[in-house]
Amino acid sequence: MATPEIIGSMRSTYTRTACMVCQEKGIEYVLTERPLHAPEILAIHPFGKMPVLRHGDVELFESKAIATYLDRSFPAPFVFPSDPHLAALTEQWVSLVNTVIDRTLIRTYLFAYIAPKTTDGSPDRAAIEATMPAVREQIGVLDKAVARTGYLVGEQFTFADINLLPILYRVRQAPEGAEVLAAATHLTRYYDRHAARPSFERTTPPAGPPGRARSS
Repeated sequence: MATPEIIGSMRSTYTRTACMVCQEKGIEYVLTERPLHAPEILAIHPFGKMPVLRHGDVELFESKAIATYLDRSFPAPFVFPSDPHLAALTEQWVSLVNTVIDRTLIRTYLFAYIAPKTTDGSPDRAAIEATMPAVREQIGVLDKAVARTGYLVGEQFTFADINLLPILYRVRQAPEGAEVLAAATHLTRYYDRHAARPSFERTTPPAGPPGRARSS
């Protein structure tokens, strides 16, 4: 079978999730580091966003679609549960994180540091302060979600966790985000536990801001 090729930047949280799926499943893969809108990415994603996948004749974009394909194409362990209820809960948390939490924590809060709209390029303090109530609220939701079992879904590590962990990694790099996360004791315990997984350690991005690609 051909070796899957993931094209994108490991600095992108969504590229990292695709690579983590391969690591969790023991899939031999190739990561081709390319920036947003690179020709190799535009050849697959109509808007040039990352990651994209090439596997033999298969070409896919959107990290959730890539993860689903990899999980179904390669043997266990599986990151998407077979139980209908647990599968739906996985979809639920992936959807919430991608449509709401990523937009707040990464695209609004963190980007006020790494891509500020200020004239001198300094952190956008107004944007940071304005989004902090939502940051605290959403971290609180996640803290409550993992309190009972230490997972987002049931008592197993799923793609819902894979999808969230790179976001938490990035938020911890900014001062207010680190402070809010430290106060969320259940979520901190959850992060510390799963950040020790080989799939997470082996996909640590190089220094620098996250990619500006938006996928889901």
